Amino acid sequence: MEVQQSPQNNNPRWETTDHHHRPWDEATATAKLFECSRIKALADEREAVQKKTFTKWVNSHLALVSCRISDLYTDLRDGCMLTKLLEVLSGELLPKPTRGRMRIHSLENVDKALQFLKEQRVHLENVGSHDIVDGNHRLTLGLIWTIILRFQIQVIKIETEDNRETRSAKDALLLWCQMKTAGYPEVNIQNFTTSWRDGLAFNALIHRHRPDIIDFKRLTKLNAAYNLQQAFNTAEQQLGLAKLLDPE
Repeated sequence: MEVQQSPQNNNPRWETTDHHHRPWDEATATAKLFECSRIKALADEREAVQKKTFTKWVNSHLALVSCRISDLYTDLRDGCMLTKLLEVLSGELLPKPTRGRMRIHSLENVDKALQFLKEQRVHLENVGSHDIVDGNHRLTLGLIWTIILRFQIQVIKIETEDNRETRSAKDALLLWCQMKTAGYPEVNIQNFTTSWRDGLAFNALIHRHRPDIIDFKRLTKLNAAYNLQQAFNTAEQQLGLAKLLDPE
């Protein structure tokens, strides 16, 4: 009897590589996992800072009607505080919120608030009443930022030589900051993130308007925590500006 031998597999694609495991494969995988974890941690940290800052901003306005919120994601869900906030900012009366604790009541109240914003020509991209009622973190933060742009930043006007330049609210604010801090050493505002980390830009803005309360020449770029703390405390105590940010 002739025994047939199975043909030899010469295709390297089918060869197992378990016994040829390379140590650097594990190192690469570990590095990628660390990178992904770090990115997520930074995103979570950024969201936490935004939430904290926006909560302080909301409360600084709700204080005018003796109200406040504790959690931005949960306390806006029924639409009542959102309605109060818009009334304070706009100086107008909105439709009275519907009483009741059912989801349908919350949806109706938030929808009234969003409808008011639309009547104010505020563009609400991908934000619906159900998003706020469900406590969607990203969209709730987006809604508050949109409200800030509309009722606070949009009022900034930039005068140019030809008076023909049109800018978005965010760009106008950035240009205003650049104009006010021009000439200050080691202050170069290019964005709303890294340009402010050492605290010099905040102090420069205060010094431009009140040079008597900030000794800018004594500040150093290396002492960021002190610079930030001084700017925030001075703005609150001397200028009456709510302390919305923390040095960290």
